[in-house]
Amino acid sequence: MSRAGRGSRGFVSGTAGEEKPGRKADRSTRVTVLVALAANVVIAAAKAVGGFIAGSPALLSEAAHSVADSMNEIFLLAALRRSRRPADRKHPFGYGKERFFWSLLAAVGIFVMGGCFSFFQGAEALRNGAEESRSGYVAGLIVLGVALLAEGGSLLRALHQVRSQGGLADGLRDPALRTVVAEDGTAVLGVTLAMTGMVLHMVTGQVVWEACASLAIGALLVYVAYRLGREARDQLIGEAADPEASGRIRALLGAQPEIDSVEALFTMKTGLDSALVAARVDLVPGLDSERVEEVAVRIKRSITHTVPEARQVFLDVTDRSTREAAEGPAATGERGGA
Repeated sequence: MSRAGRGSRGFVSGTAGEEKPGRKADRSTRVTVLVALAANVVIAAAKAVGGFIAGSPALLSEAAHSVADSMNEIFLLAALRRSRRPADRKHPFGYGKERFFWSLLAAVGIFVMGGCFSFFQGAEALRNGAEESRSGYVAGLIVLGVALLAEGGSLLRALHQVRSQGGLADGLRDPALRTVVAEDGTAVLGVTLAMTGMVLHMVTGQVVWEACASLAIGALLVYVAYRLGREARDQLIGEAADPEASGRIRALLGAQPEIDSVEALFTMKTGLDSALVAARVDLVPGLDSERVEEVAVRIKRSITHTVPEARQVFLDVTDRSTREAAEGPAATGERGGA
């Protein structure tokens, strides 16, 4: 090939170095998830026992909430372990999207096990009422008070990690950590609603307060599940890299003296800290094949240095004039073509 970008096409691909696994961040996230799991298992058992003793729909709703959160933490632990597996022949871009898949399952768990059961408890309380047991309700409130302290401690641990990983913008990029923060924050609010409903039920003797608390907990869980599920869906179906990263890549390509124009730029997240980059570029005339290879290697290295998450970089060396001719009426058979 004597000339690149004029009358010829080339496709140059590459994997930019070895993937940096970010083991330290994963270890911190794993500890955060384990803390949340331990808290939720103990709290779920206490809430369930207290709910049956007191006959409290709000407390039983909170027990279902904690059971759902416990199952979700197991999903997140699986995500942390499986998403760091190295690429293989069957999955050449790695297993980074496992993180998004298990986060989606966690969102479904919150919706089904937490939200739907809470709605059921609230509806049952409105229809059939609930048997009051003052001693049981006092015990239930004590359980919820302990749960509030435990959930608050778990939330503080998660927020501390978010801050240590760069704040809300960067720390919440991890779907596992984001899910833990959402679960713990929802749990604190849910416990507060349950306590309020139980206290109002005891004071007024009207079960409607506790039923409304259960319905409010259900609505809260459904909303959180929807938000988490939507984010996981966007990442699973192929979300583009951050606009700021894409802008840096496009600016870098446009600044290369050998590139005449950047015809197209595509990016896709393949994991928490990895992305695929594909660019179609038109080179200046007069470059031989060896020169094209040197330019491609240099450009790929520059991209991975500028945007470290760009693990796979593909350059499509195209010819604008040839492509326009191929897409013209003569080549496509449209009216007016030869």
